[in-house]
Amino acid sequence: MLLTVVEADSGKVVNGSLEALTLARSLAAEVGEPLHAVAFGAHEDLAATLSEYGVETLHLVTGDVPVEYSPQQWGKGLADLVTATGTAGVVAAASDRGNEVLADAAARGGHAFGSNCVAATARDEAWELTRLRGGGILLEDAELADSVRFLTVASGAVEPVTVTTPAECRVETYPAQLPADMPACTIVERTTRDAGVSLATASVVVSGGRGVGSAEGFAELEELASLLGGAVGCSRVATNAGWRPHSDQVGLTGTKITADLYIACGISGATQHWVGCMGAKTILAINNDPEAALVLRSDYAVIGDLHDVLRAVIDRVRARKEIPDAA
Repeated sequence: MLLTVVEADSGKVVNGSLEALTLARSLAAEVGEPLHAVAFGAHEDLAATLSEYGVETLHLVTGDVPVEYSPQQWGKGLADLVTATGTAGVVAAASDRGNEVLADAAARGGHAFGSNCVAATARDEAWELTRLRGGGILLEDAELADSVRFLTVASGAVEPVTVTTPAECRVETYPAQLPADMPACTIVERTTRDAGVSLATASVVVSGGRGVGSAEGFAELEELASLLGGAVGCSRVATNAGWRPHSDQVGLTGTKITADLYIACGISGATQHWVGCMGAKTILAINNDPEAALVLRSDYAVIGDLHDVLRAVIDRVRARKEIPDAA
């Protein structure tokens, strides 16, 4: 069988896992294996969604493995499940958790691991992969040859697709046993941000860089994002200046987005930032420099003072939505 590690948020399968399931299903069909899934903790409620993506069985790893995330404990539980079920391959989203858990599980079994894949095809001797390298600016063709193959799927690389005729997804529990003295990282505190649209999943992202000028300058970006039902992002310069928290940063060391529309305000477009926003379907750059890297790479560009442009856009959106001016 092929096994897909499933991540959940608020009782729903995250989009990255749906992408991983879609790619895993095609691999399973090529090698003639059934598609199974695995989650950590009591997630029986995910079975209905998983059945729509062709999953025959959902394995819930319980026992000594905590529901709270721990890369080592989840990795050990996954490695033991792989051994117990004779799994031929494991697929997950290339999220922080997906990459950590699969790297840990693969290392425990001495198996090969290919991360951040945008495509994969199963062959008799090896799986042929195309991977993102160099932070996403390079593509590498590789082969994954092993008795058990581990790979993660890059965000936005695959469009989630359901099956035509879903079958019931069975749920089985695997009570993992971990050594009492096993070193492991554990979560000791959890901080929840104010409710809002997630930067990673937002369909519209309005992002600002050095050209915004100050923390106060982001007020117009926040207003436009709110009108469009989107999220506010920023470049590393804005984070380093203390204008926005690191959690808002789009880039190689921040969040990689897959928005339908990315509005980049006053962002020059260094390679590190481009890696974070290149997954957006449409990019609109607002900048006073017509030669800025992000302007040259964008689908659309408006050259001018970003605050004047944003004010005009906000007024037009309010008029279209018949919303009175906030002032």
